[in-house]
Amino acid sequence: MGKSGAHIVWDWNGTLFHDNEAIIGATNAAFAELGLEPITLEQYRALYCVPVPKFYERLLGRLPTDAEWLVMDEVFHRYYTEHRVRCALTDGAVDLITGWASAGHSQSILSMYGHDDLVPLVRGFGIEAHFLRVDGRTGPSGGSKAEHMVRHLGALAGAVRPERTVVIGDAADDAVAARHAGARAVLYTGGSHGRASLEEAGVPVVDTLAEAVAEAQRLAA
Repeated sequence: MGKSGAHIVWDWNGTLFHDNEAIIGATNAAFAELGLEPITLEQYRALYCVPVPKFYERLLGRLPTDAEWLVMDEVFHRYYTEHRVRCALTDGAVDLITGWASAGHSQSILSMYGHDDLVPLVRGFGIEAHFLRVDGRTGPSGGSKAEHMVRHLGALAGAVRPERTVVIGDAADDAVAARHAGARAVLYTGGSHGRASLEEAGVPVVDTLAEAVAEAQRLAA
């Protein structure tokens, strides 16, 4: 697991953690605060973008006010926290994580989910020991992952080289963050974005995590 090996930075929500139903439910709970009609998973995947207030703009026809954003964000996270307990890891994720480690490669998690909530959640699935770092968001929610990725890889300097690092995520912003930090990316269609919007990012797009890991191996070679 040294500096010469390939490294994966995993996204959490919608990638390793299959929480689509909780995300959609939380989104619709937040929308209800502004009188918006609920949306389907397909609509969410077609419209979702980062920063999140821009996503709300696509549905409202305007950016939410600061007060509206605070209310929607609080409702979203309260609903999500209540319902995430019904969610599980993505099928095959544990085998892929352990197989990557057994092959002598390293991996870490970077999520825009709050750090203090993320770490015990990962630990609860019994997989924390497979990762060099598990980093969640610190600071306000709703922004891009790019600067967080730079800090994440900076904290791994000496063990991981950006040019041999591949980010696996479910959002176009994962590709943006990878590029910003000098890494590669593979995007997975099972989470927040549909294939059409992911392909606009200009990186490989796959339908399973097994394909994502195989592509990461190729890109980091």
